[in-house]
Amino acid sequence: MEQRRPTTVRPEPSHRPDPPATIAAIATPAGRGGIGIVRISGGELGALAAALSGKQPAPRRAVVADFKAADGSVIDRGLLLHFPAPHSFTGEDVLELHAHGGPVVVHMLLGRCLELGARMAEPGEFTRRAFLNGKIDLAQAEAVIDLIDAETQAAARSAVRSLQGEFSREIQGLLDELIALRVLVEATLDFPDEEIDFLTAGDALGRLARLDERLRRVFSRARQGRLLRGGLQVVLAGQPNVGKSSLLNRLAGDELAIVTPHPGTTRDLVRGTLHVEGIPLHVIDTAGLRETSDQVEKIGIERSWRELERADVVVHLVDANFGVGEEDRAIADRLPVGPARITVENKIDLAQRPAARGETGSGVLIALSAKTGEGIELLRHELLNLAGWQPAEGVFTARERHLSALNETATHLAEARALSNRLELFAEELRLAQSALATITGGFSSDELLGEIFSRFCIGK
Repeated sequence: MEQRRPTTVRPEPSHRPDPPATIAAIATPAGRGGIGIVRISGGELGALAAALSGKQPAPRRAVVADFKAADGSVIDRGLLLHFPAPHSFTGEDVLELHAHGGPVVVHMLLGRCLELGARMAEPGEFTRRAFLNGKIDLAQAEAVIDLIDAETQAAARSAVRSLQGEFSREIQGLLDELIALRVLVEATLDFPDEEIDFLTAGDALGRLARLDERLRRVFSRARQGRLLRGGLQVVLAGQPNVGKSSLLNRLAGDELAIVTPHPGTTRDLVRGTLHVEGIPLHVIDTAGLRETSDQVEKIGIERSWRELERADVVVHLVDANFGVGEEDRAIADRLPVGPARITVENKIDLAQRPAARGETGSGVLIALSAKTGEGIELLRHELLNLAGWQPAEGVFTARERHLSALNETATHLAEARALSNRLELFAEELRLAQSALATITGGFSSDELLGEIFSRFCIGK
């Protein structure tokens, strides 16, 4: 019979034979500031606090203390805070030393902590210990770095929702429904001779359909969160002198690229970032795509093609005065198949045409003027449409691995539905779906995955 919660690889604290090593790190950014914080986490830290300050601070109370060197001289006077286990961020004893924020002072304090037996924390080790000690799950741990890295208010709010457990609660709700369904299936397998048909009595296929629908809703919210976190990679492509640099400048609202009437002005990649509905759009202006004997321009064109392979969206610019010509079609044929594509007819101010959006055999076509700005909003909205953005409240931050896990879960549920008349295979697909889903919050997660995730954190987190 199944447990109600997924098995996890992280050990229970009571099962550790040895106390955790004491780790220390500077928790504030490098450079000068009003306050510098050194954070320490480990086993019993009373002796370290006494050696450092001569005091035993009361739990969760800021105490004014002189932080002393080994010879008894004062390094600095500041605040000492003690968060005893298990009521701390890491679940271990934690000390925080709040000193004046000069780089020399905080490094002297860190050095003193290392003299007293602590070791330097690895990147993300404080958050990793919080995860291992059950204070947060893996999705919440990733939300910590997402909050730090947020580029917009919308991204920050979505990261906070994940950090507070909103995404995790959605995943756990899915797991609870999936486990309940597996219980029905296992009961039918374990008692094949019973007169009761557990699958029919428990509406197994109806449960599976409702589970599918809930999974789709969670995926939609997670996909929005991934867009807020990472944004879209938009690459501008086309012949020389079709207005790619002018379009980049118009979108970014700044003179990022040099604009001249001479073809071949842009010889290397120029990048700019703008935010539309809170989504970062990373726009890259490329060298004009043409045959050339100029070695510098040739290198720029080669780099342009490499960037096009990595794009989420390719904006193919053509001149509105001439439309899509033979050379434009040759470029279009060479563009990578994977990225979404928008064809833009630029310079409608010269062609005396109105801004417009239309559908063609190859996709969406937008007529605009990068010079005057007419039609730019049509392009912005189209980029959001291609991203799948739908403004909604309650979006939580998510990562590509989360979307992959949700997709894998959906695939196994679809396989289960197809195999509903073959009970053993039906049960196996449900088990695989649960395993895939549980990786999001940390159940069944490998040490390699944990190492990759936490290595991206800064030292003091």
